[in-house]
Amino acid sequence: MELRHLRYFVAVAEELNFTRAAERLHIAQPPLSRQIQQLEEEVGVLLFERGSRPLKLTEAGRFFHAHARQLLAQTAELASMTQRVGQIERRMSVGFVASTLYGMLPKVIRRFRAEYPMVDLTMHEMTTMDQIQALKDGRIDVGFGRIRYEDPNVRRILLRDERLIVALPSGHALLDGRTTVSLRDLVGDTLIIYPRAPRPSYADQVLALFHDRALEPSKIYEARELQIALGLVAAGEGVSVVPRSVAGLRREDVCYMELDDPQLVSPIIFSTRLLDESEDIQAMLALTYRLYDEQKIPYYAPS
Repeated sequence: MELRHLRYFVAVAEELNFTRAAERLHIAQPPLSRQIQQLEEEVGVLLFERGSRPLKLTEAGRFFHAHARQLLAQTAELASMTQRVGQIERRMSVGFVASTLYGMLPKVIRRFRAEYPMVDLTMHEMTTMDQIQALKDGRIDVGFGRIRYEDPNVRRILLRDERLIVALPSGHALLDGRTTVSLRDLVGDTLIIYPRAPRPSYADQVLALFHDRALEPSKIYEARELQIALGLVAAGEGVSVVPRSVAGLRREDVCYMELDDPQLVSPIIFSTRLLDESEDIQAMLALTYRLYDEQKIPYYAPS
């Protein structure tokens, strides 16, 4: 059994169509069918129900698919780690969600560049879900995200929980003489959430906060990203629940208010490939904790 057999099988298992899988793999369909037959002969069981339309995996095929994907991800991880070890010039790619730019991340990156000038550091804005896939594909080495998502090939470290606040258009009635608001106060407004896709995302975190309290916003608007959400707030289209660090983005037509519940938080999560223990990644994690200490920002101490 070779890696190409696993790649071919996974493509067919995900497309459930030999023609589409062949197009995805850029090979002809007959050779693909022969490779799958060879694989089935080698493992000694049928992996697909040939007579079904559309194509279906057998029970053994579903088991094989789950483990084949893990093996391919681990192979990509091994290749990426080996390449990095062998590089004379050290490189590290960091994925981040946009809202982390308003917190400590810029300080972390600036300090890291100053202390480790030999590392070629690149930044890539992407959602947490995109970060998970990019880590497994070897396109990034570290992710700063906000979604608690389990993946057997990704190590997830909860750095801290950030308090949430609400962004309101200037002149909003809730700004009249109040210092805090509750989620219940917001249900009469259009709730602007972001990002629209991919899901699950920070948008689902915010909706869950309402649902956990048996609250339902009267209207929901899904914006593509944070800046658009704030622009819609400025235009008076609604309100948006955002991380507290976003308040550093000052604009005259948007006001920020504290939420009255300290349990309304969003996690900041540091993610890497499960087996990646490179010195540069460990240095960035340690530097992040050090900057939290310097700024007297509470965080979850490493175990």
